[in-house]
Amino acid sequence: MCGIVGYIGHREAYPIVIQGLQRLEYRGYDSAGVAIYDGVDLKVCKTKGKVADLEARVAQDITTNGNIAIGHTRWATHGVPNDINAHPHLSNSGDLVIIHNGIIENYDSLRKELTTRGYTFESDTDTEVLINLIEDVKLNENVKLGKAVQIALNQVIGAYAIAVFDKNKPDEIVIARLGSPLAVGIGDNEFFIASDASPFIEYTKNAVYLEDEEMAVIRLGKPMKVRKIKDDSLVVPYVQELQMNLEQIEKGGYPHFMLKEIFEQPSAIKDTYRGRLLAKEGIIRMAGIDDNIERFLNAKRIIIVACGTSWHAGLVAEYIFEDLARIPVEVEYASEFRYRNPIISDKDVVIAISQSGETADTLAAIKLAKSRGAFVFGVCNVVGSSIARETHAGAYTHAGPEIGVASTKAFTTQITVLTLIALKLAKNNGSMSNSDFHHHLQELELIPEKVEKALQSDPHIQAVAEIYKNAKNCLYLGRGYNFPVALEGALKLKEISYIHAEGYPAAEMKHGPIALIDEQMPVIVIATKKGHYEKVVSNIEEIKARKGKIIGIVTEGDTNVKQLADHVIEVPETLESLSPLLTTIPLQLLSYHIAVMLGRNVDQPRNLAKSVTVE
Repeated sequence: MCGIVGYIGHREAYPIVIQGLQRLEYRGYDSAGVAIYDGVDLKVCKTKGKVADLEARVAQDITTNGNIAIGHTRWATHGVPNDINAHPHLSNSGDLVIIHNGIIENYDSLRKELTTRGYTFESDTDTEVLINLIEDVKLNENVKLGKAVQIALNQVIGAYAIAVFDKNKPDEIVIARLGSPLAVGIGDNEFFIASDASPFIEYTKNAVYLEDEEMAVIRLGKPMKVRKIKDDSLVVPYVQELQMNLEQIEKGGYPHFMLKEIFEQPSAIKDTYRGRLLAKEGIIRMAGIDDNIERFLNAKRIIIVACGTSWHAGLVAEYIFEDLARIPVEVEYASEFRYRNPIISDKDVVIAISQSGETADTLAAIKLAKSRGAFVFGVCNVVGSSIARETHAGAYTHAGPEIGVASTKAFTTQITVLTLIALKLAKNNGSMSNSDFHHHLQELELIPEKVEKALQSDPHIQAVAEIYKNAKNCLYLGRGYNFPVALEGALKLKEISYIHAEGYPAAEMKHGPIALIDEQMPVIVIATKKGHYEKVVSNIEEIKARKGKIIGIVTEGDTNVKQLADHVIEVPETLESLSPLLTTIPLQLLSYHIAVMLGRNVDQPRNLAKSVTVE
């Protein structure tokens, strides 16, 4: 995915756009660029690298005065990251300029057709094809820019969020979206355009989120007009008040967003269950569940669809739902689910999980499930996101903005929401006794305090990281509820340190992975006292016999694992079903510290973007 920013109004545009690109750099950091209109000329500057590289290039190459500008930070899809492929892209005439997040799937055939008409192309991108298609329509149909964009978009196949500017019409910007997010901040005779609201949060609290297949012409001095791309019908835009604040998207004294977000987890979990979990009264209040309780209770099964870290949260939920609520659950990669012609009926409930609420594969899975009659429930973090709008009902996680590419607080808050749902269903269908239900509520209420305590092991974890920072491979083992945590721990290490790591069910170790174990192989074993403790201890003994280096994640006061392991990291005791909320904390910190010691950019790891909004 990519980040797009635009401004039109009475302020100097460049400072707003460049600051917006800095805030959106988690969405892509292969290259960046800006286009500024100063009232006479259109100035474009772009470069391979990060936004800081762009700032340096702008300072050297162009003046920045002007009240209209658009900017882009790229995560490459078509064409390698270089100066030429960076956005913005100009049309052949130089009159039109575009920034684009998404993929135009039929760009090659369009490019060939435009080539026969005399158009030439400098870049390898689908975006340059799109801006020349828009120009071709505008010239041949003799229409205004907005109409040219609409006609052109009806000829393309793919996903997009775009902003287009014509230097001959300097009081407007045309925007459109399909499958990629786009927000418009509405100020006093000024407009802000961005992939999410973070670039303009200090300027306005009023925002419009375009829906799929909508476009808008933004003109100074006039209300924004929103239309359907397909049939040109007018749409009344819904202006919502943003809940985000500026402090939430700053580092707050931490060296990295990832570390800040790890340490925000106690408050994020508490914010997620605040108003929902009334432990003393023995009540869980969730409007999305309360209003649709019969759909859940009468469901033949629950299908969870997600990608990446959210998929791991779904795996934890599978254990929770089946164990506590006795409802059968299947967990699917959204990217596979949508393509394998799954069997879905109106008796199924589909839970879609996504931090951003914009994950392309998860959105496609939602649309497929709805077309087959399933009831679809969304779990996401971003208010007003596409998944929040596409699902029948849902629950927000209230984690606050997550800027670090490697998800941390998203994982624990997703598990928190899913646990609340499972407990509510268990109480309603009678699969859990009143005393057990109350005990779970009380323990869940204590989780933020226990996460806080787990975070106090950070100096010890940092010392362990120093020992293993040069490992080439790592193995993560867990059983039951903590098998998905092993997968998540391995993913974190891979994402930000670039060390190869794999997560396995501990019982599967003897079915292959044990062949990898030697004195050079660190093995991180989640061995809390609840669940299959004795079995895991047996696995540790087998690793020890083969000279593997063992890092044990154990319950406070454990002595058995301490005698066997090279290192132990303690977490507070809790119920087995809630243990993933604690055992994941040291794994996040371990990955973070190893990555920092290796000099990695933990907030912006190579080749990754925060949310995959294209296939």
